[in-house]
Amino acid sequence: MGIKLGANRYGKAETRVVVVRRHPDRHEVKDLNVSVALSGDMADAHISGDNSKVLPTDTQKNTVFVFARKYGIGEIEEFAIILAKHFVDSQLSVYQARVAIDEYAWDRIVLPGDGAVHSFSRSGTAAVRTAVVHYDGTKAHVVSGIKDLILINSTGSEFWGFLTDELTTLKETHDRILSTVVTAGWRHTDNTADPHRTDWASSFREASHHLLAAFADTHSYSLQQTLYAMGTRVLDRRPELCEVRLELPNKHHFAVDLTPFGLDNSNEVFIAADRPYGLMEGSVLRDDAPDAGQAWS
Repeated sequence: MGIKLGANRYGKAETRVVVVRRHPDRHEVKDLNVSVALSGDMADAHISGDNSKVLPTDTQKNTVFVFARKYGIGEIEEFAIILAKHFVDSQLSVYQARVAIDEYAWDRIVLPGDGAVHSFSRSGTAAVRTAVVHYDGTKAHVVSGIKDLILINSTGSEFWGFLTDELTTLKETHDRILSTVVTAGWRHTDNTADPHRTDWASSFREASHHLLAAFADTHSYSLQQTLYAMGTRVLDRRPELCEVRLELPNKHHFAVDLTPFGLDNSNEVFIAADRPYGLMEGSVLRDDAPDAGQAWS
């Protein structure tokens, strides 16, 4: 029985880069976490320890900083495409590049008048904007998204009619709290490698809005139904997108039994359970969605 090298990649993970744009009347802050992974003709490095085709991960880190200075950082999708194209197009041994970026938001501190020009606070929301780009020398698959988006509906959620067996103890409910922490990604239809082809800021803003709107508008009979409604609404409203993938943990809230204390509890006092939790994952895509390639890997 023979042995061979399987799929592999390597890179520099979690390079933190902060860029301050110093305009005459104000400053702007971009705060990113950049991870690079490269694959290609790397067999010799694994099998014999020959590193002649390996671009050091330290060089990849330096590239992030140099490109931040050389090109600036506008939308994270643009920056990810520029980086991915550079690694593939400049190195014969690199066939594919994956660049994943998390962006942490800072809010300008508001003062009387025009506000502070150089003072910021970390955004009040924990949500993180994300982008993942795969480039293979010809096509750039782009997945934009968001994670750590904390949502709650205080009513408008039910769960009943489910399967039961001798181990089922869960009671049916027609009024429950629905809470989740959203991880979502949406794939762009156009995979040409032009970093400026899309209004990335508008696309992200609108897709995020429609996720929130669907969560709020949907009377939910299951978190799966909510997941599908969220993905469907994004695709209905955003023609530049062809697929939405969602990960929705069910952050359970259980009504506290207050009868030992002579009190009722009509869905007003809850304990928020940390774990275990239900986890719903799924994708919603157009019938004619182009092949995803390695967009999600």
